Amino acid sequence: MTPLEAVAHIAVDIAALSWLLHLTGGETNPFVSLLVLPITLAAAALPLRHVAIVALLAAFCYLALIPWHVPLPVTATEDGGDFSLHVIGMAINFVIMAAALSFFVTRLARMLRAHESEIQRERERALRDEGILAIATQAAGAAHELNTPLSTMRTLLAELKREHADDRALADDLALLGGQAERCRDILRELVALGSRQLAGTPQRLALAEFVRDSEARFHLLRPEVELSVTMEGDARAREIEAEPSLRHALINLLSNAADASLAAGSACVELRVAANADQVEFGVRDFGAGTEAELIARSAFQSSKRDGLGLGLALAHATAERLGGELRAELQPDRGLLQRLRVPVRRG
Repeated sequence: MTPLEAVAHIAVDIAALSWLLHLTGGETNPFVSLLVLPITLAAAALPLRHVAIVALLAAFCYLALIPWHVPLPVTATEDGGDFSLHVIGMAINFVIMAAALSFFVTRLARMLRAHESEIQRERERALRDEGILAIATQAAGAAHELNTPLSTMRTLLAELKREHADDRALADDLALLGGQAERCRDILRELVALGSRQLAGTPQRLALAEFVRDSEARFHLLRPEVELSVTMEGDARAREIEAEPSLRHALINLLSNAADASLAAGSACVELRVAANADQVEFGVRDFGAGTEAELIARSAFQSSKRDGLGLGLALAHATAERLGGELRAELQPDRGLLQRLRVPVRRG
């Protein structure tokens, strides 16, 4: 509703109230002070010039009631009965105004606080997104520059494999390096594919089970020392999602953080539970670390609890969840460890 529409509604209310006061004694009616109520409400919600219009209209109606009104019937008695009725009317008028002002002003104050809180969240989100955008810009430049050295590394690794084919231990290490180089090349290709799909506006639809298998394979390539247990609950295998690379990166970041927490506590186990319905998909990443309250607060604030961590993985995962219309939450488990719940919609609006 625009301010002019609000003024029009208030004007109708003032006119109706003035007509009732005109028929019941005008300015002598104890309820005449109700004309102040529209001005108060307008002052709490409308711009100054619109408040001035409402105030002028209420003042005009009040002044018009002085000469033009229907007098109340004479009910005076020797003991001042008419004044007693006037006092009762003023008391009722006070109760009405107090209740109305308390109700409306409290609601307006609550709405203003909620609006300020939303503005603060938007400001924090904008600052975080600005930082992520700066990192993405640097990453795009780095991806362009990394293509040439990666090609050189792959060529040299192939030559080294041929020259040292008899050295089994060295061959295994060279195979691991080759896999990591291929992984870096795949990441660069995903960056290019993601940019192309976003420019074209065509999201990639993928079976949820295939998405989880691919994420599991990439995680095993990055962290072969960790035992990852994957559980698909309900009809999650039959669902499809818009599998953006950023979602896969967010999931792998959560798995990597869980692996670090488990390894720090002497465990090599990480659990991934996938549940889905018609509306959303939930990825539950469970570690078996210490699971302290301080770590929960750090995860909830998207700060790293690791000595050399930057907290960037959690920030990117949170930004990805918000951009897709989902959420990321950390929960302390009763027995041991933390559970990160990454929820995203099956299909974005």
